[in-house]
Amino acid sequence: MSRRIYLASSWRNPHQPWMVQLLRDHGHQVYDFRNPPHSTGFKWGDIGLELPCTAEAYRAALLAHPRAAQGFNADFAAMRWADTGLLVLPCGRSAHLELGWMAGAGKRTLILTQDGEEPELMALLADQICISVDEVLSELGR
Repeated sequence: MSRRIYLASSWRNPHQPWMVQLLRDHGHQVYDFRNPPHSTGFKWGDIGLELPCTAEAYRAALLAHPRAAQGFNADFAAMRWADTGLLVLPCGRSAHLELGWMAGAGKRTLILTQDGEEPELMALLADQICISVDEVLSELGR
């Protein structure tokens, strides 16, 4: 069974690129936020925001810059397109917001965690918490 997967993770997660490829190799369609169709992956530098920054600068750049709107719209369209959300830890706040939205939208949600990750109570919102890639592949086949 082929799934449409929104893989939520982090630019800093070294597992993200090979996880995208592995899922595609298993016949799934996977949205890659680093290489979205018709665009490039959004980075804070794209809107001139240097980190750390003030809350005022963050809000102003996020709300006013067309590149921020483009990045958001690309990711959000992919979230709506997907039938499954997969959160690959470690990741940051945006990925958690994405999976939370998907859970609230009634989409299937999985979390892939590993030893050493900080536990999170609200992970119980996900349909399945997987501790290996094999578990993820098995769940996607159901």
